[in-house]
Amino acid sequence: MNILAIECTHEALSAAVMKAGIVTEAVSADWKRAAESLVPLVEQVMRESCLNRQELEYIAISSGPGSFTALRIGMSVAKGIAYGLGIPLIPVPTIPAMAASLGAAEGTVMGVIPARKGEYYYAAYRSEELAYGLWHDEVHRGFAADVVEAAAVLARSREIVVIGRRLIELTPLLAGSSAVYREADLFSARSLFSAAERLFAASDVAELKGVTPDYRQMFSPNGGGG
Repeated sequence: MNILAIECTHEALSAAVMKAGIVTEAVSADWKRAAESLVPLVEQVMRESCLNRQELEYIAISSGPGSFTALRIGMSVAKGIAYGLGIPLIPVPTIPAMAASLGAAEGTVMGVIPARKGEYYYAAYRSEELAYGLWHDEVHRGFAADVVEAAAVLARSREIVVIGRRLIELTPLLAGSSAVYREADLFSARSLFSAAERLFAASDVAELKGVTPDYRQMFSPNGGGG
């Protein structure tokens, strides 16, 4: 299949094309300038893949949670291209896709994404669930202490790996627990293809107007749930 994937939810910016099973990817360091950088990045990866837009069958977008601004920009660009070509837009949840990018991890994988200052989105998945695409939708939101406590509880029964991007505040706290921290270096637009193909094959493909960013805004500042 011919697929365009976009990932710009937090701390990184990438676009990838799968053309007949061959992946071409372009990455930019200008994540905070996504509004100016994303369209040229998409044009670059389309050009390098030698794929015409009219040959695209659908678009995959990393749907969040993540940065409010980056999510809006990524979704707007993806929707604009999909609408213009009349092809489906497939939203791929960011946290399980990031967790799955670890590959053959053992035990439990907890994906963590920064929210507002000092707060984080986090969700844990058994490695076998990730391998088979059994992704639940239970995403929590809390402070650093909440994430570390959740990881410590899980570590009592299984090995746990925490994955994220440059979680500077969290890493020293996790160092004193049984959890192992891994940078999400392998998580990018190309990480969305497997899930996008699975979701596209499902009978209920969301219409363009029904696809929205997963902001996860509901949160009480006095608690860690969500």
